Amino acid sequence: MGVLVSWFRRVRLQTPPAWGIEPVPEGQRVLRWYDLFALWFSLGVGLLVLQAGALLVPGLSFAGAMWAIVLGSVIGSLLLALTGLIGSDSGAPTMVLLRPVLGQRGSYLASVLNVAQLLGWTAFELWVIALTAGRISQSLFGAAHYSLWLVVGTIFCLLLALGGPLVYVRAWLEKFGIWVMLLASLWITVYLLGSGRLAHLLAQPGNGQLPFWAGVDLVVATPISWLPLVADYSRFARRAPGAFWGTFVGYGIANIWFYALGALFVLGLDLSQPSPDAVATAIVGMTGGLVALLVILVDETDNAFADIYSAAVSIQNIFPRLSQRWLIVGVTALGALMAAFLTMSGYAAFLILIGSVFVPLFGILAADFFIARRQVYPLHEIYGTGEPDAMGIAGPAAGWGGFQAPGLLAWVAGIVVYQAVSNDLPWLGASIPSFLVAFAAYLLLAQIMRVLRRATAT
Repeated sequence: MGVLVSWFRRVRLQTPPAWGIEPVPEGQRVLRWYDLFALWFSLGVGLLVLQAGALLVPGLSFAGAMWAIVLGSVIGSLLLALTGLIGSDSGAPTMVLLRPVLGQRGSYLASVLNVAQLLGWTAFELWVIALTAGRISQSLFGAAHYSLWLVVGTIFCLLLALGGPLVYVRAWLEKFGIWVMLLASLWITVYLLGSGRLAHLLAQPGNGQLPFWAGVDLVVATPISWLPLVADYSRFARRAPGAFWGTFVGYGIANIWFYALGALFVLGLDLSQPSPDAVATAIVGMTGGLVALLVILVDETDNAFADIYSAAVSIQNIFPRLSQRWLIVGVTALGALMAAFLTMSGYAAFLILIGSVFVPLFGILAADFFIARRQVYPLHEIYGTGEPDAMGIAGPAAGWGGFQAPGLLAWVAGIVVYQAVSNDLPWLGASIPSFLVAFAAYLLLAQIMRVLRRATAT
């Protein structure tokens, strides 16, 4: 209780200004690599990640699932860290970084899609928080009280989001949250590996219902879901290399760890229905399971915090004058309302849909930043007035909030490729082809646009 009182006092005294979409001032870029490691490691842990890992088996063997987990985690975490690198360089949030490649109104389209997915994730997280708390309450007091725990969880997550990234990471996560979460994760891991069935699990074949590359897509989808908000936090980083390595290593380790635990839960504990409710019930049945489940419950709040905070920032990309704190309140309330009626029947489809939209989008951003602009994003090209940029393409505010055709067309091409491969060639895997198509299409279309502008000018 003393820890919570101290934290709430710190929130009241040190809540940072709501900067919105403008670049974070140099004096507030204070997060070191281990701060971002702690943040992204924590965001990679949770019951929803366990449940996603559980979806890999028995479609794949455990050995095949592990290969898919490692490969998918490396790919997804690398994309996540590279996008965070762009944010730390500019100090701008993710949706604003899309203005040079999509145009200002084009970035509004991305913002709307991002807010939609973040509302979905907020509802999922609040649902899991209430479900997990209810499972603990059921075991201790004989009643779940889902609605009560939904209200309690919602209020707590709202306070976290109002505190902002600096308060959350420095005052809550590093002083309390990540340490108890690590202990619980280690305990669950030791319990599962100590069951004496590890050799049997490693030798158990899959049933072939899940192609290997489709499994990789499922793993990639989890870090990809964070791509649209990673720069919202890396823009607080002191140095770009620290932002990259903290994000890549922190999220990569957590994603591998908890996807693997999810697969072990299904195989080692014979779960017939790998849902968050079933996983929570299995944890309760372990020795010391209630304590472990309580700690995971605490950790789930960080995912809700990030979803709520970044949804508010994404809305501000469209409506910059709206109060960030009131947006946080509104997003939290809507997420809680959705959580009151949520089911998990479409969870896997939800992950795949996220991947189809955001994998190619950040293929475009990577092509623009790392190749076309050679890792230089001047602020006037992000918040520009419409003059042609270094590539000869009009700035993000061209025509008062125009659209950039090369970026939008390349984005559509990537989405089409992702959906086509996912539906017709699932064995190939859709993430890498859609990323590469969007990447190459953007560079080609941008070059064509530059040639046309030069021809018109002469």
